[in-house]
Amino acid sequence: MIRTPVIPTEIIVHLGAPDEAARNISVPFVEYIKNVATGEIYPNWPIDAIKANVLAQISFALNRIYNEWYPSKGYDFDITSSPVYDQSFVENRQFFEKISHVVDDLFNNYIVKDEQVQPFFAMYCDGKNVTCDGLSQWGTVTLANQGMGPLEILKNYYGDIKLIYNAPLSNNIRTYPGFVVRLGMAGDFVRMLNIQLNRIGQNYPAIPIITNNTPYFTVETEQAVKKFQEIFDLDVNGVVDKATWYKIKYVYNAVKNIADLYSEGISIDESTLLFKEQLEVGDEGQYIITLNYLLNVIAYFDSSIPFLRLSGEVFNNDTKQVVMAFQSKYNLPVTGIVDKITWRDLKEAYRQTLRNIPREYLRALNEFYPGRFLSLGMTGDDISNLQNFLYIICEKTKSIPGVVVNGIFDNLTKQSVLSIQKRYNLEENGVVGPATWYKIVELSKEV
Repeated sequence: MIRTPVIPTEIIVHLGAPDEAARNISVPFVEYIKNVATGEIYPNWPIDAIKANVLAQISFALNRIYNEWYPSKGYDFDITSSPVYDQSFVENRQFFEKISHVVDDLFNNYIVKDEQVQPFFAMYCDGKNVTCDGLSQWGTVTLANQGMGPLEILKNYYGDIKLIYNAPLSNNIRTYPGFVVRLGMAGDFVRMLNIQLNRIGQNYPAIPIITNNTPYFTVETEQAVKKFQEIFDLDVNGVVDKATWYKIKYVYNAVKNIADLYSEGISIDESTLLFKEQLEVGDEGQYIITLNYLLNVIAYFDSSIPFLRLSGEVFNNDTKQVVMAFQSKYNLPVTGIVDKITWRDLKEAYRQTLRNIPREYLRALNEFYPGRFLSLGMTGDDISNLQNFLYIICEKTKSIPGVVVNGIFDNLTKQSVLSIQKRYNLEENGVVGPATWYKIVELSKEV
């Protein structure tokens, strides 16, 4: 699945230059484009010239929004009203009817270039008072009068571009996940972080390369984050809070020249998502094993949530029933669908469960998944517990590589984990998540 741009239902417009003391207002995206188009072009222009301009205006705005141009610089808005920086927007401006109809037809279409994913930075100017390397607004009139259609006009200025039609509408959701990202976490937000740090590292060689663009926050990721924080004068702690997240995003945008006609662009590989944005009935796979494991543990110690002994890789109706009970308990929308908010609260509820486990279960506490993904280079009691379970298995199962219980996730530990993952049809990545942890603990008991 590709993280493709969506058409935001609403955007936040700053009524002034970026650093000017001015109000922020929330505006429906379609009305924002109507406002800009009414202020920059004329309704008596040829219809194809109007369409070409509107498509350029849409793509320019979406480029700003998709790449979080202003949030990455520390601002709390999506775009400004200043034509010096962005596009001409005037609060409560009346729309030209002809232009309004064109925007209604085109507002969910935008321009892309080559094999890039992000909306094209469609720079333009009026072509009379100001000229630029991009589109000339008055020049589009001449081309339309010569018989060119909207796409031909745009190609005349921007080269080999294409149109994306009927992009989906959605709320404008920022990429920062809403919590501090640290060692042991996993998800597409971590993969995005790894990709961005590796690209930045091409321009800043002191930042160590993360050898695999995996969805796991490993020791390699932590080391890269620390060096980035050191270079850019942030607190050097190896964890990614909102400030570090958006500084990484800002530098990534800069080294890729995102706001440029000749941008390196964002490739399909860079924007590929490994996981669904939400889980629901019928879904299958390793993520469902993780979901069922967390729900099982929470429900076992919380009588308000039904304990249905969920197992396997399938999100079935029993899973949905438990999810709905969890959502009700934690004041979430009761949908039975695990979205980002439910997933976040589920993981926090699991951690709280382990912190408040009844005394009679304390001696078995080390059998519970520690709440973070364990990988090469990590250290601590969680690793020692893992190695103890592996040691028991290796003692009796000679085909599983042995380990040394030293509290360091070393190559011996990784090879032992990989062997178990291969034998029991788990994802072979050498990383210990809930599914692999559960299997290792169960195998140690069987032995």
